[in-house]
Amino acid sequence: MIAHVANSDTRTQLLDAAEHLFAEHGYRGTSVRAITESAGANLAAVGYHFGSKAELWAAVARRVIEPINAAQSAGLDRLLARTPDPQVPELVEAFAGPLFDVIPQGDEGGARTYRLIMTILIDPAEETRSWTGPTQDAVRDRYLAAFERALPGLSQEELGFRMRGLLAVTAVDRVEIYNQHHPAGAFPAAGGTVRRFAITFLAAAMSAPPTQP
Repeated sequence: MIAHVANSDTRTQLLDAAEHLFAEHGYRGTSVRAITESAGANLAAVGYHFGSKAELWAAVARRVIEPINAAQSAGLDRLLARTPDPQVPELVEAFAGPLFDVIPQGDEGGARTYRLIMTILIDPAEETRSWTGPTQDAVRDRYLAAFERALPGLSQEELGFRMRGLLAVTAVDRVEIYNQHHPAGAFPAAGGTVRRFAITFLAAAMSAPPTQP
């Protein structure tokens, strides 16, 4: 039992260290040695607990994204329980709102989480694109279907671009907020004015006319 607890603690420490380093330096800029040194683990620990650096990356990404996915899925369930065809602003709030609500606010951990989301979205390393699984695919597909019904004039390609934009704009804003100087305890509230600004802006962007060929 003691060994099991120690192994569990080491795994969590590796995840925490990797999340911090991947957010700061990207996938290729982070070595296995740096992760294990930061976690206080031996060099073989990544292979033992995860199999490879790429699998550790996948575990880090899922740990960050899955609570957001769960909130997004629950929000869509609530909308569909009221109507089979939610409007664009409602869909945007259900999809983007969890990026304000789920991620911890008011400390460096929140900023690091948003930086990691940006890394997940834009890191050029091939390994960073192989972390998604059935949960992420299901949430994406459900929202794509709902947005397709609400925006029938958009091609699938343009709709996919706009949905990626929802994530990117929100993550960039959150990183910028945390990079600014704020007195202790004065970080913007998750459910406050900036959240409302974001939903209004993103709903308008999603609702824009289709791009002409």
